Amino acid sequence: MNRIILTLCLSLLVFFSGCKSEEKEKSPLLTREGKEVEVKYASGLKIMDFEDHMIITVENPWPNADRSYRYLLAKEGADVPQDIKFDARIEIPVKNIVVTSTTHIPSLEILNEEESLVGFPGLDYISSEKTRKLISEGKVKEVGKNEALNTESLLALQPDVVIGFSVDGSNKSFNTLQKSGIPVVFNADWTENSPLGKVEWIKFFGAFFGRMEAANAFFKEVEQEYLEAKKLAEKAEEIPTVVAGAMYKDQWYLPAGNSWQALFMEDANANYLFGQTEGTGSLSLSIETVLAEAAHADYWMGPSQFTAYEELRKASPHYTRFEAFKDKNIFTFASEKGETGGVIFYELAPMRPDLVLKDLISIFHPKLLPSYNTTFYKPLE
Repeated sequence: MNRIILTLCLSLLVFFSGCKSEEKEKSPLLTREGKEVEVKYASGLKIMDFEDHMIITVENPWPNADRSYRYLLAKEGADVPQDIKFDARIEIPVKNIVVTSTTHIPSLEILNEEESLVGFPGLDYISSEKTRKLISEGKVKEVGKNEALNTESLLALQPDVVIGFSVDGSNKSFNTLQKSGIPVVFNADWTENSPLGKVEWIKFFGAFFGRMEAANAFFKEVEQEYLEAKKLAEKAEEIPTVVAGAMYKDQWYLPAGNSWQALFMEDANANYLFGQTEGTGSLSLSIETVLAEAAHADYWMGPSQFTAYEELRKASPHYTRFEAFKDKNIFTFASEKGETGGVIFYELAPMRPDLVLKDLISIFHPKLLPSYNTTFYKPLE
């Protein structure tokens, strides 16, 4: 009896062992362990490097997004494991690219890849002289508007990838392109609140062009310059008070307390009078509320599209009630424009937060940077 039981057990053991062996042989090649690219400040970006391919994960592709995206970037002939799941596959390095935000243009130029740009929606918004030269030579084509791309033009261009962005995830032209075989990849640099978080998205573009070393080197340089400037600002003996923004249809729009621009003012060692408010976007307040809080502010920064005191006076007599108006302490970034009217600040500032911070320090604490010439912020005329 014992021998029968023993024989039965051994048979079952061999049977199950055989099943496991068959399962193991049929299972797909499992994902290899990769090296995570260091991302210190960007909350929505993750990059894994597997040498012959990379995986980019984009979190928070738009505010309050309920999903993330994974993109497979693979070199020609890459040995990609079969179990990798992704939203789009792109062969790298890419040779022809379409981007959809002016904030993407400096990244291409920093990596010396501006000539890979073949299309852009709204060419007049581009300010960079380098890229404008390519546009004038007919090397960069107009492809409509970001929310309504000209899919026929894009299909004719046949780019290796379209780098897009979305405010809510609904863009029918992106869906059309993907169905036609053109990969669309979301870039979420604009959802970052940290100044260093935005510039760190240079690594995103570095991955597509095989220029990670150059991207990392640029980021480290900007990071060092920014942190040194921030440390310099801490030496200021006085902390000025600041208001920002301007009115639109009787509502004053200004940066919320945790927004990108508010963080710049904090790092410049200034007291932004609405810095304690919640949110990462804009505040919408009545003129009475802003006057009550900021009528005596030392400085007024970024008054919307206004570039001259007379423009402000004509727009609303309320503006003249601010001490910053009376003392001529209003500074704008709207006066520095490209040849077709694009505001340089919107294009370049996300990639050069060190220059933005130095602008603010030189304005708020002129003794700390006595001979500094500002890049973006200029006095109102």
